[in-house]
Amino acid sequence: MAQPEASATITVFTQGHGMRYWLMKAEPEELGIADLAALPTQTVGWCGVRNYQARNFMRDQMQQGDRALFYHSGVKEPGVAGIVEVCSSPYPDPTQFDPKSHYYDPKSKPEAPRWQQVDVRYIKRTRYLPLSAMRAEPDLEGMLLLVRGNRLSITPVEPAHWRAVMRLLGEAP
Repeated sequence: MAQPEASATITVFTQGHGMRYWLMKAEPEELGIADLAALPTQTVGWCGVRNYQARNFMRDQMQQGDRALFYHSGVKEPGVAGIVEVCSSPYPDPTQFDPKSHYYDPKSKPEAPRWQQVDVRYIKRTRYLPLSAMRAEPDLEGMLLLVRGNRLSITPVEPAHWRAVMRLLGEAP
């Protein structure tokens, strides 16, 4: 079976009750799963997304209660480090308006914000599941994270792929 091109239309899959599954990438030197677990509320705004497709997923399709794989990227061995839950509706990312922020966007205005974020809540830290192990798993064939050329920081995860990752993590689906 040929893998889709990275520019292919992305379908967001839902369970019968409407829950969606996601993969959300973060660089651990900025925010790792341990950092999120250590926060007093164990909740953080998922700010700094500056890709329109990833922003659209947050803005148009993420819902409170959706679950996401917390993925450490930008490290020697990238991989899944935990599970989080979307716990807010989308709202304007405040970093786009802050000239001192790395994520400042001078073209974005409070009356017409370009960038959105959602809040995510820590659910649990899992055993670390490296990208190399995911690539070797036949049940993950076609998972968007594994599609050649895909560099999105947020991607939908099919329910079958979610179950396969949960199995690899030793977690109940």
